[in-house]
Amino acid sequence: MKLHELKPSEGSRSTSKRVGRGIGSGTGKTSGRGHKGQNSRSGGGVRPGFEGGQNPLFRRLPKRGFTNINRKEYAIVNLDTLNRFEEGTVVTPALLIETGVVSNEKSGIKILGNGSLEKKLTVKAHKFSGSAKEAIENAGGQTEVV
Repeated sequence: MKLHELKPSEGSRSTSKRVGRGIGSGTGKTSGRGHKGQNSRSGGGVRPGFEGGQNPLFRRLPKRGFTNINRKEYAIVNLDTLNRFEEGTVVTPALLIETGVVSNEKSGIKILGNGSLEKKLTVKAHKFSGSAKEAIENAGGQTEVV
């Protein structure tokens, strides 16, 4: 096969329907919209969620609570994940992102005490759970809130 022989697969491309181009085209005059009515008009149709005047679903369902726009979403890291680093390493948020432990920082990084830590590390993060802080210090490491 050569470059000039490339073509799209059968049925993947079709020419667009040209409406309003005379009787013979099959979509002339009313352009496939029928006669009169809401959807025949330009700008016609109903808004999303409209149910013909029936009370719409979003109004029928009960509303509860609210979303706090200032919520802080922390990326969580468990203690057993930190065992991948060498003894004496300074674990920073940047290092965690670089090594792929966390994909993005969100509002910060929180270290949780799930699992056990076997290495002496200096961990810098935005938040620590009580058990995580205790476990890091018991392993001979240090915690530092960024």
